[in-house]
Amino acid sequence: MFDLLNLSNIIDASGSSSVLSSPLLASTLAVSIAEIGDKTQLLSLLLVTRFRNRWAIVAGILLATLINHGLSAWGGDWLGDRLQVWLASDAVNWLLAASFAVMAIWVLIPDKEDDDTASYSHWGAFGATTVLFFLAEIGDKTQIATVLLAAEFQDVLWVTVGTTLGMMIANVPVVVWGQALMQRMPLDIARYATSFIFFVLALWALMS
Repeated sequence: MFDLLNLSNIIDASGSSSVLSSPLLASTLAVSIAEIGDKTQLLSLLLVTRFRNRWAIVAGILLATLINHGLSAWGGDWLGDRLQVWLASDAVNWLLAASFAVMAIWVLIPDKEDDDTASYSHWGAFGATTVLFFLAEIGDKTQIATVLLAAEFQDVLWVTVGTTLGMMIANVPVVVWGQALMQRMPLDIARYATSFIFFVLALWALMS
């Protein structure tokens, strides 16, 4: 009979457990793939068409992500700690697993392009990027993923570093190479890969 114990053995044998047990690696992998085709990646493309200073855009993405994901990871760490007090350990694991499973479904829904860059263009490339990225991340898939990852791993620093690194891996190439790169990205494959990662994280939460 195929059960969670057998699945755990399969994951251990494949070497995936070392990735899943590392908040840095798990956060980087989950967010870098989840970001492909996400609205903030589309925002990167819009910003490149409006501003010429690409490195100011990159710096704005970095600052906005560090602030947003740092706060999100802190909130997730607090939430995970509180859940341990409010609920039994098994209930916490099931709740986190259910949340990751919802994420696995949510990431399959494509984001739509939303151009608000004109409203902030007078702030310059760095200012506009920082504000727009921070706002775009509020309630976004990658922010919710950051909260869940921090709640699971209870590690604010490495979850923040990992999710920020994942954002930069996904967005910097778009800023540098623009539309030519976006047209070559396998968005459907990326969405399914991300869904699979969050599904595995859901199972990992049950086994942890």
